[in-house]
Amino acid sequence: MGGGPGGLFFATLVKQADPSVEVTVFERNRAEDTFGFGVVFSDATLAGIHDADPVLRTGLADHGRHWDDIEIRLKGRRIRCGGNGMAAITRKTLLQLLHRRAAEVGVDLRFSSEIPSDPAQLADYDLIVATDGANSGFRNRLADVLVPEVEVATAKFIWFGTSYLFDGLTFVHEHGPHGTFAVHGYPISDTVSTFIVETDEQSWRAAGLDEFDTAQPPGPSDEKTRRYLEKLFAEQIDGHELLVNNSRWGNFRTWRTHRWTSGNVALLGDAAHTAHFSVGSGTKMAMEDAVALADSLIEHRDDLPSALEAYEATRRPSVEKIQGSARPSLSWWEHFGRYHDAFEPEQFAFHFMSRSIGKARIARRDPEFIERVEHDWRAGHEGRGPLETPLRVGEREFAGRRLSGVEIERLRGGDPGCLWLAAPDGEAGLPEAYGRLAEAVGGADAPALVAVHAGTPLTRALVAEQARLVHGLPALIVEDGMDDDRAETLLLSGRADLVGSAKEVGPLSAAGSLGEGEARA
Repeated sequence: MGGGPGGLFFATLVKQADPSVEVTVFERNRAEDTFGFGVVFSDATLAGIHDADPVLRTGLADHGRHWDDIEIRLKGRRIRCGGNGMAAITRKTLLQLLHRRAAEVGVDLRFSSEIPSDPAQLADYDLIVATDGANSGFRNRLADVLVPEVEVATAKFIWFGTSYLFDGLTFVHEHGPHGTFAVHGYPISDTVSTFIVETDEQSWRAAGLDEFDTAQPPGPSDEKTRRYLEKLFAEQIDGHELLVNNSRWGNFRTWRTHRWTSGNVALLGDAAHTAHFSVGSGTKMAMEDAVALADSLIEHRDDLPSALEAYEATRRPSVEKIQGSARPSLSWWEHFGRYHDAFEPEQFAFHFMSRSIGKARIARRDPEFIERVEHDWRAGHEGRGPLETPLRVGEREFAGRRLSGVEIERLRGGDPGCLWLAAPDGEAGLPEAYGRLAEAVGGADAPALVAVHAGTPLTRALVAEQARLVHGLPALIVEDGMDDDRAETLLLSGRADLVGSAKEVGPLSAAGSLGEGEARA
């Protein structure tokens, strides 16, 4: 049910493995219709898809674009980080190749066919695979069993193409008259690049880009936004035009479902799970789902319940890992305007690259990039590395940026200028934590240092950044088992001024409370 890449690939694999199986794909659009522009893949993740069928490998080789560097443009600088092999192809070309491959193996492709809403119309089918996208009707009808959850991002995004050709994946940041806007751009053919723009809601409204009726049926594009962004990014894309295809603003929705199957219905791809497009994994995850479901059906040929159970057990851990890494990336894009104002280009680039991984992994990809980041730090700190750089906070002098357990205990036990603040276990608790921080900072006895503990790596970093970038206070991040790589990543990126490791940090509430006895020891 749905003729996107995941559905077509699954249909092909099943029919190819067992030609006796009758496989039908229902797709509401015509064969030549497609929404969106390009599909991007990471080289390191494609082995399983290529092993199942060569259609994608062939398509990328014959029609796609490949690159190794990520480029970040900020404040007149262009900074590159290598070792990030990726490839992209136009969505329309990919769908045409998958149509052809499915037809070759004997799949029944039914275009311009509405997905039946009455289950009785599908009673003759042994298995129904719902590949009907992030707005899946099947998932919604089976919500009581599948228990879907959705998380809506605060950032606004819109999808265009452009005749300007980026060299590879490029992130462009411009501060215009109404706020900060950013582009995810990458080439998808010899003539077109994808051009996704994100911004915060305040900037979006200030620019007057909230007038388009996004509730109208697919088709029309937001022409006012196109003209505005063409002007804002004119120098970055050498005056090239933006191309529209159902281009309209939205808020990214991260879907999770507690179960992917019910009876003889299985969800696949975006119908079951989504991950923010900044990690480039949506189509890849759908095609990997297709491989796993096809393999499970062949392995458990006469036992559909076991096949569906094996499919979910195989895929769920990988999907949850990707969604976990996508969350910090999505959060970065919700706050990028703050980072644009706070950081110089080199640190900004490292902050961006380290949103989901640490310094050591980035160094394995591009050691020269990390050398430049470290050189930039040393140049501003009298030649010292991040862990050895002293810091003065009020009357207290710290010899280095990584505190020992003894130093942390001293801060806890007797420093009236240190505010201990627990980060929440989830992002829903951040407003409360921010409120308590603001209350303490605005009080008569304002702290000189904010120590953030508990919570998750993401919420600790966000609370520390709230102290540093909003209130102008140095921040200490305390977490159990912090190694040198994690410590240097936090310091070099500007997420913290001080770091430390401690087994226990007392009875402060993980929900962001200042705890019994209030803020200070």
